[in-house]
Amino acid sequence: MSEDKSFESLTDLHEALNRPTSVKVPVERVFAPEVGGEIFDANSRQRHPATATLTDQPEPTNHRDAVKRSLRSRPSQSDSIFKGVSLTAGVTTVSIMLAVGIFLSLRASDALQVSGINFLLEQQWSPETGHFGIASVIFGTFTIAIIAMFVGVPLAVGTALLLSEVVRGPIRSFLVSLVDLMAAVPSVVFGLWGLFFLQAAVIPVSAWISTYFSFIPIFAVEDGSGARLTEASAFTSSAFIAGIVVGLMVVPTQTSVMREAFSQAPMGEREAAFALGSTRWGMIRTVVLPFGRGGMIGGVMLGLGRALGETIAVYLIISPIFTINWEVLKTGTNSVSALIALRYGEASQFGLSALMAAGLVLFLITLVINFTASSIVARSRSGAETS
Repeated sequence: MSEDKSFESLTDLHEALNRPTSVKVPVERVFAPEVGGEIFDANSRQRHPATATLTDQPEPTNHRDAVKRSLRSRPSQSDSIFKGVSLTAGVTTVSIMLAVGIFLSLRASDALQVSGINFLLEQQWSPETGHFGIASVIFGTFTIAIIAMFVGVPLAVGTALLLSEVVRGPIRSFLVSLVDLMAAVPSVVFGLWGLFFLQAAVIPVSAWISTYFSFIPIFAVEDGSGARLTEASAFTSSAFIAGIVVGLMVVPTQTSVMREAFSQAPMGEREAAFALGSTRWGMIRTVVLPFGRGGMIGGVMLGLGRALGETIAVYLIISPIFTINWEVLKTGTNSVSALIALRYGEASQFGLSALMAAGLVLFLITLVINFTASSIVARSRSGAETS
């Protein structure tokens, strides 16, 4: 560390600076009253106000001689194993999905070459005669799924809010376990329950809706001449009954997804809402529901995919027809999965190709719905990417 050296005048300072020498001038701070109380830094040859504080500046370092350090760390063995397992699982899942799509496409090629675009427009199903299509079947599939969503979504949202915001302690744990166990009930059990118990209880409700809301076309139950039907047999095996059963089947799955989303709402925002005088419902409406919007959408879409592909329960309840039936309370409807289950055992080689084509359409519809749900969830607050 060099010593500070003061000069009495600027003349002495200039002589010291101009003196030929190979030794660095050990002058770092000079107080020169002749220039108005300024401090002269001899190393940088700059003047500074007297109030400024100068520090010793280090000599510049030659960066070419510096050793470059690598910021890349060597992964541990456990990280490598985890990465390998995760990559294998992801590739396997995508490969299976692609394999299913390729298999259905190859098996459906014969039927699609014969029918062409009429496969999506034809209502009848007679592969042997060359007149076959899935227009009525797709219509029935979406009709049942939409009714299921109208039944299941309100129940799922209410149950999820009950479990996440109202009940506490052992009762909450018991109810959560009960709802999760309901998701494991086989679909054939729901189908038999709907066929032998629920249908008899729903027929009077269907007749009442048809009586007082028949001015809405979808609730009217009429024969071919336009006369209103009132007998009980006209309301059995309908899309309405099948939709109720499927809606109850998807409630546990939707409830689990929504409950997890609602429970992740920040505690600070909850307490802030209460501190501002909000009621419990006000807090749920302003904090929990907006935060859980992504979970709600994901649960609804997951339930919709399940409803579109439900087979056994729908097969047991409906009375299959191959015409578009706009009257949801009236006997008769159909779905893609029920069609495959109904005709698979008796189908010829070409008939199997037609059934594979119907399954391919359902497969593509399910993929579109799932990808749409993923994109919506990603843009929501509780999704992977928050706005």
